[in-house]
Amino acid sequence: MCCLFGMIDYGHSFSGKQKSKMLSALARECEERGTDASGIAYNYNNKLRIYKRPLPARQMKFHIPNGVSVVMGHTRLATQGNAKRNYNNHPFLGRTADGFFSLCHNGVLYNDTALRKTMSLPQTRIETDSYVAVQLIEKQSTLDLNSLKYMAETVEGSFCFTAMDERDNLYFVKGDNPLCIYHYRRLGLILYASTEAILSRGIARMKVVLGKASKVEVNCGEILKIDAYGKMSHGTFNADSLFFPAYYPGGFRCYYPSSASRSASFEDAYLDELRTAARYYGFDGQWVDSWYQEGLTLGEIEELLYTGEI
Repeated sequence: MCCLFGMIDYGHSFSGKQKSKMLSALARECEERGTDASGIAYNYNNKLRIYKRPLPARQMKFHIPNGVSVVMGHTRLATQGNAKRNYNNHPFLGRTADGFFSLCHNGVLYNDTALRKTMSLPQTRIETDSYVAVQLIEKQSTLDLNSLKYMAETVEGSFCFTAMDERDNLYFVKGDNPLCIYHYRRLGLILYASTEAILSRGIARMKVVLGKASKVEVNCGEILKIDAYGKMSHGTFNADSLFFPAYYPGGFRCYYPSSASRSASFEDAYLDELRTAARYYGFDGQWVDSWYQEGLTLGEIEELLYTGEI
């Protein structure tokens, strides 16, 4: 129940001050999906920098230096790992043989404890379930399409990940959680957020003339890499355990597997997350249990909370 957001200014169309204002406007809209913590990652002077605090985005002061082209951001609704302990917040820092990288996650993972035991992953003070994704990538010793495929097929739960290396390569790993990417080709600009509604409102709040955008489609089971020059390349992973495809007018949508094929641990973890989100949107957590008992899927309950169409 978090929000991913960010930009790639491969056309170098905006100053650092302009980018700071644009990202602040976008992050403010991302509060819809979490106010417990906010953070960004970017490369500057040949060093990957992460700035995060246990604060809502409206209280953050983002300062993007001139020369920074790619910024990866996150707003958090905490479900596992106390947000007041800043090391539990996103973006997370990882390291491979190729250098440092940062990672953000929207969703919930329920096999993180089991993976740390079975794979003998290093002990860490970080309590957040998302961090196991960093450790799995580190285990592969590189950040690329193949290591992200390995990570995505190893974790269990719901997710959309973003990851960035020290060379300004930004990766999107699209599971069953939402993602919207706009590409302004004339400007050489890419903006993204977890939902199209948030992205659209954030762009309106920027009060900058951007022109017409094309939407970059990324489906469940796909990995998109965008480099510092705006070049895109793609990979895939097996997402069968995440959802079953159901056809609706306009194409396929991703839904969670039926109750019979899901593990109880996943349902319990995700129901807890939905109860937390319900309180954030002004509903008693018992509403979630009532809807679930009435036969709504976890995905349908999440959609109800976000759209307000209750």
